[in-house]
Amino acid sequence: MLSSEIVFLVDVDNTLLDNDRFQADLGSRLEHSFGCDARRRYWEMFESLRERYGFADYLGSLQQFRAEFDDDPGLLGMSGFLLEYPFRSILYPQALEVVRHLRAIGRPVVLSDGDVVFQPRKIDHAGIWDAVDGAVLIYLHKEKALDHVRRRYPAPHYVAIDDKPNLLAAMKAQLGDELTTVFVRQGHYALASGSASVQPPPDRVIERVGELLTFDLSDFEVSS
Repeated sequence: MLSSEIVFLVDVDNTLLDNDRFQADLGSRLEHSFGCDARRRYWEMFESLRERYGFADYLGSLQQFRAEFDDDPGLLGMSGFLLEYPFRSILYPQALEVVRHLRAIGRPVVLSDGDVVFQPRKIDHAGIWDAVDGAVLIYLHKEKALDHVRRRYPAPHYVAIDDKPNLLAAMKAQLGDELTTVFVRQGHYALASGSASVQPPPDRVIERVGELLTFDLSDFEVSS
């Protein structure tokens, strides 16, 4: 059990890395290998699983996809595409520098939703796992796991950094003044209609994650 004055709960997808870019590349690969209809079918399966389980399941969707295209040799290439995708190449500018900056003033902890195979591999391949010294937490619904997060990383104050204002609002409703929320307006969730009307509103709003390099403890409402 670790203790720190301030713990930064940092999201991954569309916060530290451009997951929209990954999805576009995945869609292009599916279309190239299997055609437009198959690409559409994969994303239908993907959305169905996300609605059922609440997180993005790329590998599970590929398993379902296989049932309809099991005689296609291109399926074997999709495995390599997913597991060896160069996630470091789609990190947002200054993302790892931001993590190092947060380490200088507190304890950064990755807090992400996802499965237990693909999501940790993504975080590792992007260089984020090493940047946070293995402080990585992945849940089905991270906003429902805050008690566990607090037991693992106790601190008098937390800062949540995320591209989804609804998740930030849910976390703020639970932790109140113990939590400062930072909304990073990157990616399609952040730019969706209605994101600006979420209640309670985020404490801080930035346009890109690199802006955090200019923040110090006072910007997170924590006295030094």
